[in-house]
Amino acid sequence: MDISGYVERLRADLVAAAASGGAAMVDAAERLGTTLDAAARMALLEALSDAAAEISADLDGGLVEVRLRGRDPEFVVTSSPAGPAGGSDTGPDAGEEEALDDSVTVRITLRLPEGLKQRVEEAANRSRQSLNTWLVEAARAATREATATREWRMGGQRLSGWVR
Repeated sequence: MDISGYVERLRADLVAAAASGGAAMVDAAERLGTTLDAAARMALLEALSDAAAEISADLDGGLVEVRLRGRDPEFVVTSSPAGPAGGSDTGPDAGEEEALDDSVTVRITLRLPEGLKQRVEEAANRSRQSLNTWLVEAARAATREATATREWRMGGQRLSGWVR
């Protein structure tokens, strides 16, 4: 989905509103519009992500995500699984357990210091993912790492680190 048209329309509306103030005001509006390009894109992406989360909450196990491809968002729709296949009595393996965890999404409020929030947003943009998708994947990786790693130390000559 190309959002450039929406951003350009916002910039044009800003310039049109400034037209009654004269040439100096129009010039200032054009400069301000150019400066606000990134902020407008982020606001639109946030609105799209919130809409996707609301739609996902209303779907019966389905999921709608917003991902970035370059500067353009794209919607990814994942339908719910049709049902358990194979009917194993031994319980889910790690992959099945993760799929079960993904079948229901919940909404949380996360409060971050402003500097950390900016770094997380930059990391999500670099990986061309929505902030939500990036945070979900970071949480998955952290929980996998927490259960699959252990710290070790050795006496005498000090040796420490993480092992997988």
